[in-house]
Amino acid sequence: MWLATEVSPTIFGRLGIDGKLSDFFGLHYWASSEFNIIQFITYIFMHGGFTHLFFNMFSLYMFGGLLEQLWGPKRFLFYYLVTGVGAGIVQQLFWTVEFQPVVTALNQAMSSNSGEALLPISEFLSRYMDITNLTAIVTPQILELKQALYNAPITVGASGSVFGLLLAFGWLFPDLKLMLLFFPVPIKAKYFVFMYGIAELFLGVARFSGDNIAHFAHLGGMLFGIILILYWKKKRQL
Repeated sequence: MWLATEVSPTIFGRLGIDGKLSDFFGLHYWASSEFNIIQFITYIFMHGGFTHLFFNMFSLYMFGGLLEQLWGPKRFLFYYLVTGVGAGIVQQLFWTVEFQPVVTALNQAMSSNSGEALLPISEFLSRYMDITNLTAIVTPQILELKQALYNAPITVGASGSVFGLLLAFGWLFPDLKLMLLFFPVPIKAKYFVFMYGIAELFLGVARFSGDNIAHFAHLGGMLFGIILILYWKKKRQL
């Protein structure tokens, strides 16, 4: 899928179509005109570049092997897909909460036929698009701006599923020691998973400038992993 994404602009260009496969299969905001329900699954198999793909697949290889041996391939695949879809659902919830005050301001600007109401959120809008002279725009342009905002965010990658696997690995093999490249000291899996989860929560809330990682999708993968493992545990199927 990554190779297909890389060659798609060339192929689509020859057919007179603009865009990449990630524009079709990446997860868009639910209010976007480009959103499709199948994107909750297809976005898992898309990636933003070779490095993104490599580290996700390396993590899948490192943490997925023992889990697949434990659960078998069918249950492993089910868990992988459920945590990926769950990550997408949590990301949609995050976008909805994040966009709510912005949408309110945009609606006020349209009702007043002036961009004055958008000045308090100009910094937020600049994250997703280039904007100049907000005070000069009127309702038709504000409507276009609103749709452009809805279409701007897109999430791709298997990170939500990988974080779900990481959660399961730390739960089922808590005392297995890991040796990390950037922290060359043995650390038990349960502590590693806990610290990683806290770090993702911090980064998701902090929203540092230039950070385009879907941290809440990662947490969503872990959350749905917890739900699924607790369900299996209750049914004595873990």
